[in-house]
Amino acid sequence: MKKSTGLFATIIFILFTFAVSNAQIAPKRIDSLMEDALAKFKVAGASIAIVKDGKVIHQKGYGLASVETKKPVNEYTNFQIASNTKAFTTAALAILVDEGKLKWTDKVKDHIPEFTMYNEYVKDNFNIQDLITHRSGLGLGVGDLMFFPDGSDFTIKDILSSFQYFKPVSAFRTKFDYDNLLYIVAGEVIARASGMSYEAFVQKRIIEPLQMNNTYVGSSLMKDKTNLALPHSSESGTIKRIDAYDIAIGTAAGGIFSNASDLAKWMIVRLHKGKYGDSLKSSLFSLDNHNEMWRIHTVEESNPNPRYNNHFNGYGLGWDLSDEKGNLKVSHTGGLPGMLSIVTMYPDLNLGIVVLTNTENGGAGLFTAITNTIADSYLGLDDFGWTNKIVEWLKQRKSTGDEVTKKTWEKVESVKGVKINNADFIGIYEDNWFGKVEVFEKNKQLWIRSYRSPKLNGPMAFYNANTFAIKWEYQAMNCDAFAMFSLDETGKAQSIKMKGISPNIDFSFDFQDLDLKRVNK
Repeated sequence: MKKSTGLFATIIFILFTFAVSNAQIAPKRIDSLMEDALAKFKVAGASIAIVKDGKVIHQKGYGLASVETKKPVNEYTNFQIASNTKAFTTAALAILVDEGKLKWTDKVKDHIPEFTMYNEYVKDNFNIQDLITHRSGLGLGVGDLMFFPDGSDFTIKDILSSFQYFKPVSAFRTKFDYDNLLYIVAGEVIARASGMSYEAFVQKRIIEPLQMNNTYVGSSLMKDKTNLALPHSSESGTIKRIDAYDIAIGTAAGGIFSNASDLAKWMIVRLHKGKYGDSLKSSLFSLDNHNEMWRIHTVEESNPNPRYNNHFNGYGLGWDLSDEKGNLKVSHTGGLPGMLSIVTMYPDLNLGIVVLTNTENGGAGLFTAITNTIADSYLGLDDFGWTNKIVEWLKQRKSTGDEVTKKTWEKVESVKGVKINNADFIGIYEDNWFGKVEVFEKNKQLWIRSYRSPKLNGPMAFYNANTFAIKWEYQAMNCDAFAMFSLDETGKAQSIKMKGISPNIDFSFDFQDLDLKRVNK
């Protein structure tokens, strides 16, 4: 009796588990979720693809590719996928490892002799995996001002020489701090090891074999741009078009253009551990390297959530790795001005979800709410009301940030009568990695401009003591900054330190890493 009862209980458990893991959210429900989220998050357009058990079960576009042209988004509409490019970069490295052209443990300096780091030990021991695991010891987003905002003239040579000037914030290989520059270096490793440009290698060795026919590594390869989502911002409260972002030298960190249909193919290959084609006879990379990419290399802080009963959180090679309800979760997000995306896979459920959006601010909220709601249905969890909860959280976050910036500019207005000797601040200042900036006078007001990043140009308003608030002419993202001058005994400015004004500033505006010294007396 006990045996039969135990067997019955086991069968019920197996059936329940099977039913939960294969629960499919209805297409009409997805349509409703997406339309609701577009409206509540103030997002112009989005697309989604869901794959399950090796098949596409839903892929569709919603909203508009551009609020100006009113062209609708479909499943083939291309978006910039930003940092979701990083998984293609690590896959490219895996291919080269399989071919014996490099090893994961190769020293970077052996492939790129001019590579630098903040001390000799780190430079001598920095290997390929250190480039792609965010454990360099350098700070969050270090050096991103070389390509944020776009339009600068920095080269790969500048990036390779820049690391000697940055100050570490932690010991080498001990702490996770997200970076982009080292992925750009990884792209250079791919180019030198393969004898092809990074763009050509990924296009030929990954995109083409997987028949991702409308995916492009960099905008220059995209001949037909008629079905391209354009970036927007809803920072002002209404959805407005903003200029498209040219990532230039940052392709290996975030330069791919793709769409829901092609990324569904990408997720299926990843869930098949690199296998593709008829009867899965072809391999993009070996099983060993699949496992290497989906193994935690850098431990991240874990915030246990009883809803998901999660236990670990870390970074693999181009992927975030965590667990939910006993299932491995493999994911990554991407963000550029007005372009935000997420790819999420649950290998144990053979499930993948991709969401692409084209609006700053609300896009990340939308992709989080939609992904979580769909994933929860497969995890057997109740409807948590993610959209409404995240909308409220974003309102609070924006309100907090807006209050800080509002008080800053109110103070600027209140001290307009303070007399400043502009001549004490006018001059050229130089940072070792960012180059020269000039403080000059325009219509009797101080202005500042970067020589190498022309969009960082704008008026400076007195704020307090030796501190000025900068309102950049570039306003596609929230990145206004403080400039704090140090003066000599005569009251003449000798150096400038900077930091963002808003607590919500994107980490890629790493003004805090600048150390600008006067170069003319």
